[in-house]
Amino acid sequence: MHQQFKDQVVVITGGTSGIGKALAGAWLQAGAQVAVCGRKQETLSALQQAPAMAGVFTYVADVSREADCKAFIDAVLQQFGRIDILVNNAGISMRALFKEASVDVLKTLMDINFWGTVYCTKYALPAILAAKGTIAGISSIAGYRGLPGRTGYSASKFAMQGFLEALRTENLHTGVNVMWICPGFTASNIRNTALNQRGQVQGETPLEEGRLMTAEAVAQATLRAIARRKRTLVLTSQGKLTVWLSRLLPGVLDGLVYNHFKKEPGSPLQ
Repeated sequence: MHQQFKDQVVVITGGTSGIGKALAGAWLQAGAQVAVCGRKQETLSALQQAPAMAGVFTYVADVSREADCKAFIDAVLQQFGRIDILVNNAGISMRALFKEASVDVLKTLMDINFWGTVYCTKYALPAILAAKGTIAGISSIAGYRGLPGRTGYSASKFAMQGFLEALRTENLHTGVNVMWICPGFTASNIRNTALNQRGQVQGETPLEEGRLMTAEAVAQATLRAIARRKRTLVLTSQGKLTVWLSRLLPGVLDGLVYNHFKKEPGSPLQ
């Protein structure tokens, strides 16, 4: 698998922490040329200084802004001359009941999680068509099943998957593979940076991060799935069961999901 990625150009949005950072490290180890973007220069500089990240190309970009996405893709093409793989990974979550949340919170999530995917894909697509490469999105089980307290997050991931599925069908005979990856609950920074009902960073996680799937495990599974040009990848037994029940017994799953999230520490369902 590692030989397959040697010298390929891989573009990852939101690559300074969590799954994005793990993906960048895994692809660099596989011999790929890797480009990542992030919103803050200081976190990108810190990434470049990490021994495992030697050679990574970084660019400051906020994926919720179309102009930033275009500039990022243009910079990658100027640096490397091609793009083989685009991974739309940048994302943000939320934790608040819809009745209490500002609409701006949902808009922020859609701008980053969905529109960021659309913008980067739009500007990278000509190069990926030329390379007959891969477009991937890091989605979530929330893209298959709406989760309470995460209305904006679920909406953005449903939208991402619908967009990618349509794009996959459009490119069924172009040589481009379009896919989405659903990691399930993964130890990462996304819950610490999740927005509350006022759009402020909550700064804590309701889950025991040490018991969750690691970002590095997600990265390795993602590389294998992309190497095999799979359509979808759903990770963890809980994630696979949730997707299965959402298709076959959605009414039963309503109650199971409600009870699961009600038990979270500080759950808004209390």
